Amino acid sequence: MATKTKATESTKATKSKKATGGTKKTKTDGGMSCLDAAAKVLKAAKEPMNCQEMIKAMADKGYWSSPNGLTPHSTLYSAILRELKAKGAEARFKKAERGKFAATENA
Repeated sequence: MATKTKATESTKATKSKKATGGTKKTKTDGGMSCLDAAAKVLKAAKEPMNCQEMIKAMADKGYWSSPNGLTPHSTLYSAILRELKAKGAEARFKKAERGKFAATENA
């Protein structure tokens, strides 16, 4: 009977871990995401910026810093393009010129 209880507790723990997403970070864990920080920086800048400039501005203002990534600007660039493709007109970013993005009114 004790074995059945232990197995049930183990199953409950596994189910609750799956329900909460395992060990994924939530918004309350550590501040804003890289995309949220980029949108905030672009909105404040009022001018188009490339991803390297955005990464530097986000770190300088303390919004977000790379967790030891070698190319955070490339990751940000890809994330912005994914948002543009997925959200279309509802995206927080728009391409201003080659390699540069600006904030939209949705940001």
